[in-house]
Amino acid sequence: MVADANQNEFPGQTFSASGSIAKVGELLKAVVGYFALPLALPLIFLQECLAWFRLTTGLSNRSLEGKVVLITGASCGIGESLATYFYRAGCRLILAARRKQELERVRDSLVRMQTNGKVYVPAVLELDLADLTSIPSKANAALAIYDTVDILVNNAGIFNRGSVLDTIMEVDQQVMNVNYFGALALTKVIGNHMLKQSAGHIVFMSSVVGKISIPNSAAYAASKHALQALADSLRAEVASKGIKVTVISPSFVKTDITVNAFTTSGEKYGRMTKEVASGYTPEYVAERTFKAVVNEESDVVIAPLTHKALIYIRTFLSSIFFIIMKFYARRFRKEQ
Repeated sequence: MVADANQNEFPGQTFSASGSIAKVGELLKAVVGYFALPLALPLIFLQECLAWFRLTTGLSNRSLEGKVVLITGASCGIGESLATYFYRAGCRLILAARRKQELERVRDSLVRMQTNGKVYVPAVLELDLADLTSIPSKANAALAIYDTVDILVNNAGIFNRGSVLDTIMEVDQQVMNVNYFGALALTKVIGNHMLKQSAGHIVFMSSVVGKISIPNSAAYAASKHALQALADSLRAEVASKGIKVTVISPSFVKTDITVNAFTTSGEKYGRMTKEVASGYTPEYVAERTFKAVVNEESDVVIAPLTHKALIYIRTFLSSIFFIIMKFYARRFRKEQ
């Protein structure tokens, strides 16, 4: 019998050699990580200084008066707070969400607000991002209100709590549909309109867990990672066509996101976690987001220094990051 020239006669030795190479690779990665992390800390400091400078001086500080702004998830939380900032800036708002009655409440609250300068009565659009087949017609309905959309804020989102293996597939699918596919479908229609007018700004409300994953919210983290990837690709594709793309990645925000979160079985979680209860206010995140739009920033992380450091640790010292996440998962199991 003639042996295949491509077949190794000593598979055990091959496995051993491959294992050795892998170990050397891991060692080199660890060494680079230990040296790179101290270099990353000054980088974090520099980013914070640049963010402070941009916020205090306004590198662009362009006027948004008269711009048409479509905000999803505008019936509560960050979306409602965003509506306040854009309304005060004289924007023509289209408030979109599933609950029409809550949208009307937000609209009426804005109209009663004391403002300086010209303002416009917001339009209300009932929109369910989980219903993917309805999104093209809803997007065209939004465009028909003012014949355009200048700024699209993909803010709507849902959360999940529970381990990967215990969570039913319907929950994973629902979270991905709302957080990613719904935003993608809306962006496709509005984005193509922006291409025709060679101008526009698309904003994605992501999360710190769109950059690093934490245990027991895998579907949510996966959807936000997908949003980050979508935004990064889209930004490069439309950069020469007058369209800006911004990703906002906040840490914990004090909203009802965990109260309305899905459990492993698809029921409501029903309570606010202590991390969310002690998180940023929706008003703070909305203000920072508004300034990011004004200054045309590409990627903004709104998080304490410890959470920002975790992003770098995940990149440069992944083994340490994995250990930290193991402790996090253990604590979650104890709390349950």
